[in-house]
Amino acid sequence: IGKQGEILKEIKRQTLWSPEVMRTPALRSKIIENIRAVLFQNNDYRKKFLNKVGHRIYDGRKTEPKNEWVRVTPLGGSRQVGRSCIFLQTPESKILLDCGINVAMNDHNAYPYLDIPEFKIEDLDAVILSHSHLDHGGLVPYLFKMGYRGPVYCTPPTRDITALLALDYIGVNFKQAKKLLFDIDDVKEMVKHMITLNWEEVTDITPDMRLTLYNSGHILGSSMVHLHIGNGLHNLLYTGDMKFISSKTLEAAPTKFPRLETVIIESTYGGKDDVLPPREEGEQAILHAIKETIERGGSVVIPVLGVGRSQEIMAIVEEGVRKGVMPACPIYVHGMVWDVTAVHTAYPDYLNSKMRKAIFHKDENPFLSPIFKKVGSKREQEQILEKGEPSVYIATAGMLNAGASLEYFKYLADNPKNCIIFCNYLADGTIGKRVFNGEHKIQINNGDKPEIITVNMEVKKYTAFTNHAGRTELLRFIHALQPKPKRVIVQHGESSKCLDLASTLHKLNRIETNAPKNLETLRLA
Repeated sequence: IGKQGEILKEIKRQTLWSPEVMRTPALRSKIIENIRAVLFQNNDYRKKFLNKVGHRIYDGRKTEPKNEWVRVTPLGGSRQVGRSCIFLQTPESKILLDCGINVAMNDHNAYPYLDIPEFKIEDLDAVILSHSHLDHGGLVPYLFKMGYRGPVYCTPPTRDITALLALDYIGVNFKQAKKLLFDIDDVKEMVKHMITLNWEEVTDITPDMRLTLYNSGHILGSSMVHLHIGNGLHNLLYTGDMKFISSKTLEAAPTKFPRLETVIIESTYGGKDDVLPPREEGEQAILHAIKETIERGGSVVIPVLGVGRSQEIMAIVEEGVRKGVMPACPIYVHGMVWDVTAVHTAYPDYLNSKMRKAIFHKDENPFLSPIFKKVGSKREQEQILEKGEPSVYIATAGMLNAGASLEYFKYLADNPKNCIIFCNYLADGTIGKRVFNGEHKIQINNGDKPEIITVNMEVKKYTAFTNHAGRTELLRFIHALQPKPKRVIVQHGESSKCLDLASTLHKLNRIETNAPKNLETLRLA
């Protein structure tokens, strides 16, 4: 675009419009190309849609003021991990904070309670998406299947990765012959209605709600949601999933806000035993485990969540090889992880300063290291495994419930020279949790006939890499908040952890705390 952006200045001078630069990713990304194509092809529709949203926001302010109140109802994700969805209501507005799927479940418990009498899709004003993980955004395309045509607010990388994960979810369910909740057209419809915001950009979303997104430190583009409701009536912060220390790729979540009365906080690792080890200790441990496995002639499979954890692991492994801490060996990165990594290179402004600088310099970009080999198809995966050379395999899904990681596990499980390393949360009932718990015979449904997998490989788990805040971080975050909130609502954690964290926060901060169940409504103002 020229030195000092001269061409940008010239465009602005001649057109009186301020151009917005869209960065081409250093790694080719089909998902970014497709999303930009969808937006371009539907440019006229988008103009009308945005105009309609504007009228809804500002015309609504002409009505007479009503009795003001605010209430929240968890439709999923309370006293559990998965299917996060919070229904926020005022006399004027109805919005959803996230709308996810519990990927560990296969029945109605996998989805939020969207069938309650108060929730009508035609009355929904907006959806705010904190981040792209399936347990927070996986059901958003289904809302469009149901007829929703309102806005979905999120950051640009959240938009792109949400669409990518939704398409992957369709593919996985199709391969497993499961009923599809939504199709590709519904994902396109979702993209058409997404309104992207940068962090700390303030915008009105309904006649009585003003939205600001803040970095949550969890994954690329993940946000804490701050809502200013009414004419100074109430200020709410929904943390979504958060991290309160810096990582290889992201900055820590901030603690200063203009006004604050209520905080809705996660508690994935909020239990009294969830004190996470230092991150540096975890980095050294995983490099040592890989080194040991490779030197004894084995291979390592690392099941990862496609977004966040996988890029952390890639950055750690690249640094380990570059500094000679672990031996150079083939490191295979499976398709979707590669696509998400490409999205990271398109949005360096959402990374920490060190990683952002590396992205801008091709020679320093860890994701462009020649040690990483892309695996695109199942046939390629089979050919790589048949070679039998000591290697590292980074693939989804992180809980071994489906995807390429499960295929690697099935092939490598019976050899004691091999190793599997878990770096993320493992939900009860998933194959990953069963393997971690020490089961040596795992039954997997392979079409019509079950398959028995014998597990002789070494099993390791490192919680230091989690992109969720540990108990100490959560307590420090609430203590550091400015201004101090009057109420904290604890959710997104196992029941015992939600209750324990709520109790501890109440004792330490002398503020009201709640750990509601799903469908339990709380009045905030």
